[in-house]
Amino acid sequence: MDAIDFQLIEAIQNGLPICSRPYLQLGKGLSLSEQQVIDRLAALRQQGLVKRLGVIVNHRQLGYRANAMVVLNIPDYNVAEVGGQVSQFSFVNLCYQRPRQGDRWPYNLYFMIHGKSRGRVLNQLDHLLETCSLKQMAREVLFSKQCFKQRGALYKQAPEQII
Repeated sequence: MDAIDFQLIEAIQNGLPICSRPYLQLGKGLSLSEQQVIDRLAALRQQGLVKRLGVIVNHRQLGYRANAMVVLNIPDYNVAEVGGQVSQFSFVNLCYQRPRQGDRWPYNLYFMIHGKSRGRVLNQLDHLLETCSLKQMAREVLFSKQCFKQRGALYKQAPEQII
């Protein structure tokens, strides 16, 4: 990475400009062409330094007011397979593994379902559990009570000089 890459990461961490050609607008601020911005982002992604570029949707403004984090206690040897199955459902927004927290919190597979009603979310969850043969697994369904601002990761400002 060079100083321009750091500046580019700093420029995109608050989101892309909302316009028809965001990479062109970013490039203007960095004295790069639109294609140079695209190429640099592709290289950063290929190197694994940028994982992905994505959209953060305000699901509440779209009418999705029932949001459930579902946590399951899956045998460690099977968590990758089950996670792969769960993530295939179109109504599952996130799916990831976390370490258990002892007996107090024995769950290791987490996934999120956003729905327009609690009933709809619970019906979708029931369908998923039945389809994946997970009804017998220990689980919790945690519905959101409050919505906080969602955003991507923030990084330090670009260094003045890369050595």
